[in-house]
Amino acid sequence: MLPQDQSVAPAALPLRPPYLDPAAPLDTRVADLLSRMTPREKVGQLNQRMYGWDACRRTPDGDFELTEALYAETDRFEGLGALYGLMRADAWSGVDHPDGPGVEDSADLADLVQRHVRERSRLRIPALFVEEVPHGHMALDSTVLPVNLAVGATWDPGLYERAAAHAAAELRARGGHVALVSALDIARDPRWGRTEECFGEDPYLAARLTEALVRGMQGVGELFASDKAPVVLKHFAGQGATVGGRNSAESELGLRELHEIHLPAARAGVRAGAAAVMAAYNEVDGLPCSGNRALLTGLLRDRWGFQGLVMADGLAVDRLARITGDKVSAGALALDAGVDLSLWDEGFTHLEEAVERGLVSEAALDAAVARVLRLKFRLGLFERPYTHRVSVPEHAGRALSTDLARACVTLLHDTGGVLPLGPSVRSVAVLGPHAATTAHQLGDYTAPQRPGRGASVLDGLRRLAPPGTDVRHARGTALTGDERTGIPEAVAAAAASDLAVLVLGGSSARTPDTEFDANGAARTVVSEMTCGEGVDLAGLRLGEAQYALLDAVIATGTPTVVALIQGRPHAVPEAADRAAALLTAWYPGPWGGEAIAEVLLGLADPVGRLPVSVPRSAAQLPVHYNHKDIEYGTYVDADAGPLYSFGHGLSYTTFAYDPPRLSGQSVTVDVTNTGKRRGRTVVQLYIRRLVTPVWPRTLELRGFRSVDLAPGECRTVTLPLGAGRLAQVGADLETAVLPGTVEIRIAESARAALTAVPVVVRLDGGQNFTAPADTPL
Repeated sequence: MLPQDQSVAPAALPLRPPYLDPAAPLDTRVADLLSRMTPREKVGQLNQRMYGWDACRRTPDGDFELTEALYAETDRFEGLGALYGLMRADAWSGVDHPDGPGVEDSADLADLVQRHVRERSRLRIPALFVEEVPHGHMALDSTVLPVNLAVGATWDPGLYERAAAHAAAELRARGGHVALVSALDIARDPRWGRTEECFGEDPYLAARLTEALVRGMQGVGELFASDKAPVVLKHFAGQGATVGGRNSAESELGLRELHEIHLPAARAGVRAGAAAVMAAYNEVDGLPCSGNRALLTGLLRDRWGFQGLVMADGLAVDRLARITGDKVSAGALALDAGVDLSLWDEGFTHLEEAVERGLVSEAALDAAVARVLRLKFRLGLFERPYTHRVSVPEHAGRALSTDLARACVTLLHDTGGVLPLGPSVRSVAVLGPHAATTAHQLGDYTAPQRPGRGASVLDGLRRLAPPGTDVRHARGTALTGDERTGIPEAVAAAAASDLAVLVLGGSSARTPDTEFDANGAARTVVSEMTCGEGVDLAGLRLGEAQYALLDAVIATGTPTVVALIQGRPHAVPEAADRAAALLTAWYPGPWGGEAIAEVLLGLADPVGRLPVSVPRSAAQLPVHYNHKDIEYGTYVDADAGPLYSFGHGLSYTTFAYDPPRLSGQSVTVDVTNTGKRRGRTVVQLYIRRLVTPVWPRTLELRGFRSVDLAPGECRTVTLPLGAGRLAQVGADLETAVLPGTVEIRIAESARAALTAVPVVVRLDGGQNFTAPADTPL
């Protein structure tokens, strides 16, 4: 017992209990603290009930004070296990400038709350402060990065790792501890509003970026440095394949599809050392993920050896009452399945009763508490419960955000040969609903931005265009609806210019009049919101007025470049067919407009590559490249193939790829820049299985490497093979290198790989492979 218990003489107590000894092994500290806790205190560690913004309020003199709601919550369980969103700012939380915590006072607020939590805890157990970090910390004045889909378009794990490290440093400097980051969802249906939160449609690309995320945010080692943050990887598993692209719907996935497509990123994150994962909303084979013991314990813990924390998504535990009959048994089901920490649920508040009633074992309760405590020890919160005050340079965050934005801009076609803009272009009309705003470049889960922060496409062109260039502007239309009154002004500006830049797309910008579900998803779409959580589409069309604007501008005869800013691959075949050039930048962040301008002007090469296939219409779905290798027929009324394939992206130069060749345990290819400008190509390695124990996919990405070449330069690019790249999911659902024959294809995109000259290798089921001369190419 501790000195706080007056029934025991202080002289009889050890000076330092083992759990407070920083030199003691972590297991010893966890076990000692757990042995001292009451059932009520244990249950409190597993609850994350409060919305953090309800824990405090700003006083008239500008300071923060704690609320009665926080007092009640900490009294309820004699402390607090975790607090979600203390610094979250957005339309749902209602936090904005100037009432919310900014860079200058977030750490003071976090320390104020932490001091109160420790005072209310008999054992002085600190709280975890859990924050949303989907593409930068979702707090006022934090760096906003491009969304995950844009990160996927960079094909650059190294750059993303540096950006993730910066986001973690900002989070910790402001008093946050744990980062919730989407990484595991695979974009298999672009109608889903959360497509922007996916790295793309491919499990291999997503796995490499998930590893980069974990390395960047967490660093290495068991203990977290003061500028590193444990990551909660969202969402486990299969949420990117819900029926009809509808949020939180069921996922009709066979186990093979789950293992081949939706689990590799999670497994990569676990192997990289991810501290936690979040159970998804959807169900797998009839059982919701938050209550799915086969998934959370049988697979994640027993087979993969994961020892970290499992968090439920918001109110997901209470949803289990639909199948258990009440929230007490719902909490018991989730705990027994493997959930350690709830989010806003009532079910976990009744775990003491659930144990007493025999609905779940005390051992399961203790195991979950131990995992929560272990994370707190790994963060050093018992020795350093308050914020390590450091300054994280704002300019560094802006530079990284801009670098990512520049790297995600993807040139889809330039049939008119108008890019980059040449000296003959003396006047440019910058048109469209995205042309002069940064609000729609940011994506969902973004804090309010201060006026003037960021750069639109119009801003970028006006600042960077050669002196004397006349840059005109007309909005033309809104993002949504069919209002066309502004089109004549846009047409006049285009007709009077040498070139038109038409900036179209969608938006995930929430507004204060958005109606929200209890978990923060948009319930009713308002204003110009066309994407984001809760904003699912039956079709993939833009607002109809945007197509009318596109038709009218192109009809002027002025060469037109269409730039798409979007959170999903919208269907705009009209731009593909009729615009002189087409590019997409996804949601490129605050400074994305400047990055787009740099690419248009040739100050930067377009180096992005598609992380998803782009459909011609929603009627074609699915169009992902790695479907099963079956002779699919076409449609009678439409082409069945994508408009642009996964991996596609053009440069301002051209490249030639020689046939690949084996070299030891690697494959090499000579790549030559055959154009007149320096440029970067992404060398993509695909495999096509010929002889295999299970039915194969048409192609599978198994490696990639970027190479930057001067005009005329040739370089040999080496891509390693081996178990990690040649393995497949076998009939027993285990991943291993199985005997068979595969083709290795190297190309610039999935579509190009279909006709690339392959090298054929025979696998012996181990680490060895050969290139048999008698195998036809």
